[in-house]
Amino acid sequence: MTDIELKAGERIDQIAATDVQIIQSRDVFSFSIDAILLARFPRLPKKGKIVDMCAGNGAVGLFASSMTDSQIIELEIQERLAEMTQRSIQLNELDEQMTVINDNLNKALNYITTSSVDLIFCNPPYFKLDDKSHVNENPHYTLARHELATNLDEIFETSKRLLKTNGHLALVHRPERFFEIVDKMKKNHLVPKRIQFVYPKANQAANILLIDAIKDGKPGGEIFLPPLIVHDDSGNYTAEIQEIYYGKLE
Repeated sequence: MTDIELKAGERIDQIAATDVQIIQSRDVFSFSIDAILLARFPRLPKKGKIVDMCAGNGAVGLFASSMTDSQIIELEIQERLAEMTQRSIQLNELDEQMTVINDNLNKALNYITTSSVDLIFCNPPYFKLDDKSHVNENPHYTLARHELATNLDEIFETSKRLLKTNGHLALVHRPERFFEIVDKMKKNHLVPKRIQFVYPKANQAANILLIDAIKDGKPGGEIFLPPLIVHDDSGNYTAEIQEIYYGKLE
């Protein structure tokens, strides 16, 4: 690891299953279980090009870097988060594998060649912006949570243009928008193939959706993976989540 000077309010976090360290701050949106699950969800190309859209502080791409030799491009609109991502890349000595673009994803084609990407990760804002929205006063959280700077239509249109034929888009989102997501994906020639719902406990409603779509994929053949349960009845992580966070127990 390379020594990196932290700024006021910053800390370094790590999940035990990887050696990757990530610079975070409570002042801006930090990664959660969504990012960890998304990084592990699709089959990663061994060598190729991966784009992490709506990258935040780069957590998904940084976690994925330990599982592939592909080039990883982090695309993030917020300057502070993009700068934190760049320092995390330096901290983990990943400068030859990872790069950062600080811009809106609708400008992605200004930097990345059309039909050149093997896999796109996307952990986008989950909530539509309307009169009923509970908008956080912190602008970093507002942009991360609400469809202020982008939306599903833009994400899928951009993904369609970036991906190679048979390239994959791996998305994490909220289950209540599942049917909307599927409809909008199909309008952009992105065919959902692998779907998994994540539940906080076995007796509670799902609160996370993972979906892997293929550009120009053949219709049909959808796979609904077994449900992933995060906590047992006592509130402890289930064995599957324990393995994701800490690796296989001896």
